[in-house]
Amino acid sequence: MKEMILSKEELDQIFSYLPCNGVVLLQGDLASGKTSLVQAWVKFLNLSDQVTSPTFSIMQKYQNKNICVYHYDIYQQGLDGLLKNGLFDNLFEEGLHLVEWGDDELKEKLLQFGILSTIVKISVKENKRKYEIL
Repeated sequence: MKEMILSKEELDQIFSYLPCNGVVLLQGDLASGKTSLVQAWVKFLNLSDQVTSPTFSIMQKYQNKNICVYHYDIYQQGLDGLLKNGLFDNLFEEGLHLVEWGDDELKEKLLQFGILSTIVKISVKENKRKYEIL
C-alpha cells in the first residue's frame, strides 16, 4: 500500500505509482476528487481530450496513437449497469480503464475472469486529498 497527500497541482507525483494499463478502481465520497484525478491523468498521458465525468454516458474514451484510456462512472448503476450495457466486455480491451465508484463487487467479478485491479481510495484532507493505492 502507498499513501500520499497531494494538492491538485501535485497530482503528477502519483502517476509513477499507478499502472499504465489495466483496471483502476477509484473510490471515494462525492466530490472527493475522482474525476479531477482522471483529468490530471489524461493530461499527464499527453491526451488532449476534454475530460468530464461520464455520469450519464457511463463510459468515455480518450486516445492517441500510444494509449487508450477508458473512463467509467458507475455511480448510478454499479456493476449491473456495466453488464446490462455491455460495457463490462470493454474491461478486457488493451488500455487503461479508470472506473469511478469501482467497488468490491466489481473487483470480485474481474477476479473471476483473471483481471487484477488497482484500487485508489481518495479522501479529503483539508485543502488536499489523501490517496491510498492498494
